[in-house]
Amino acid sequence: MAAKSEKLQRYTSVDYEISGNFPLDDAVFEILPSGTRVISANSYGSSAWSITARVNVENSEGSTTNYFLKCVMEESGSAQLKGEYYAMVELWKTVPSLVPKAIGYGKFKVESPTTYFLLIEFVNISDRLPDPAKLGAQIAELHRTSISPTGKFGFNVPTYDGRLPQTVDWDSSWTSFFGNLLRGILELDIKVNGKWNDLEEMVEKTVNIVLPRLIGILESNGRTLKPCLIHGDLWEGNIGTDFESENIYIFDACSYYAHNEMEIGMWRTDHHRLKAKAYRREYLRNFEPTEPVEEWDDRNRLYSIKTKLMYSAHVPGTKVRNQAYDDLCYLFERYGNQLE
Repeated sequence: MAAKSEKLQRYTSVDYEISGNFPLDDAVFEILPSGTRVISANSYGSSAWSITARVNVENSEGSTTNYFLKCVMEESGSAQLKGEYYAMVELWKTVPSLVPKAIGYGKFKVESPTTYFLLIEFVNISDRLPDPAKLGAQIAELHRTSISPTGKFGFNVPTYDGRLPQTVDWDSSWTSFFGNLLRGILELDIKVNGKWNDLEEMVEKTVNIVLPRLIGILESNGRTLKPCLIHGDLWEGNIGTDFESENIYIFDACSYYAHNEMEIGMWRTDHHRLKAKAYRREYLRNFEPTEPVEEWDDRNRLYSIKTKLMYSAHVPGTKVRNQAYDDLCYLFERYGNQLE
């Protein structure tokens, strides 16, 4: 991480010394509260797509506060961090006890390298697996409490799962929204892993035949689905437990309003440690499955395909791509001939 941060250039006009190994920029100072004095800035943690730091500041009354700074040195960083900022803001507005407060985002004033940044409150958290009962209760509260500002599924700005964009345009139909999301992720996967005709054919069959039957019935014949705010990438790496309070925090969000069950589709994937059944069980104790309950596991499998294809688009050659294909085939075999 230190080697990464050396690529950044210090660009500040402050007239005092700042300790630490992480170069700051005037753009960061501009979004800090008035009267703030930066004491130090040091590389902190690790990230696959960004450069991160811990910034220690002192306010006009002498109290100290820590912030977490994330920087991305790619043009996509502008939309990526904008999406994350608004996702974190929406989550914090809904359940502030669950999310560090986002302070702001922007672009470094230094011209080279082009650098975008996001600043949020720093929380001192452990990376141990979260308590299933606590996590299930808090995520269910997020889903119950949230209210879509449009009454539709989607989000007001594009959000990025990792370093890749996802299709989150507003849509009144969950079936239509999920189909567009799935097709968009397939396109990202093909760009990285190449064409696979069988996979492409199965995705189209899923969108045109399986989705109307498996999730279309959730919003037909007078039934409706509430669009719930989800984190969007809730794996163990984006969840932490406060060392002192034991509170659970979630971060690195790529949110949108969705069927609440979408959130925990990734909790059945082999490449994530939250696959233990206790996590899904505890969530369902706090938020009952949508009817028909007997098809909940198949919906959970369907929603996990999004995670698997997105992972495949990030990790070329992974066997997870084949797992996504197998899941598509399984669901088509079960629901391909059931469309009313």
